Amino acid sequence: MQDVIRTRFDYGEASKVLKETLNLDGSPVAFKFCKTPDDIPEGMAHISEKLRHCQMVGMARKEGKIFYATVDNHACMGGSWALGLRELTSTLKSGEFYYKLGKFESWAACKRTIDRVPHVESLTTYATLYAPLEKAPFDPTLVLIITKPKSMLKLAQSNLYCLGGRITSNFSGIQSVCSDACAQVYLNGTPNYSLGCDGSRKYSGIEEGEMVMGIPIEMIPEITYAIKIVTGAAGSS
Repeated sequence: MQDVIRTRFDYGEASKVLKETLNLDGSPVAFKFCKTPDDIPEGMAHISEKLRHCQMVGMARKEGKIFYATVDNHACMGGSWALGLRELTSTLKSGEFYYKLGKFESWAACKRTIDRVPHVESLTTYATLYAPLEKAPFDPTLVLIITKPKSMLKLAQSNLYCLGGRITSNFSGIQSVCSDACAQVYLNGTPNYSLGCDGSRKYSGIEEGEMVMGIPIEMIPEITYAIKIVTGAAGSS
């Protein structure tokens, strides 16, 4: 059975609304966890390079690239583990990796953090698919948006427009684009904001004044409906 969503909507129109209302630099990125080779669209390019997941997101966002990547194309061990492409390495599991980078006081602090990093079950992802949302030849699992805090504010307001409530964000300053904005969003079925991590800011073009957000594809129609209202509201700045 093919992995598609039941309720169809126009990805191009959704992308247009997000770009115009949020004044995005680049496109919203369609991302998919692909479980089998059969779910890769026929003729879709297989990237030949070995890059980080966050770099691949940047290519779809800024360069309009459409492609898929398998485990051998993923250069970041932590990122590909979070995405379900490979098993956790022993140095990540023990805390040694992040301890050596000088980001924690102790191995125990590293271990407590890595044990709580949201991740897709190891070896359940065959490939990861990337495209600008408006050009996506597949049904995404989620949409990634990288933009400034003021635009994230409007996304938060859009998320709460129908039912209200509070926004909860979960991150740790590591594995931002792979875990916080992809794995966690997939597993929980709710949007998540992240500040970015050192790796994603260094390699993927996330600027100093930008954040990243992942949104389940099922919520995009609701968000694009609400965002036109909240950005045009009398009290909107």
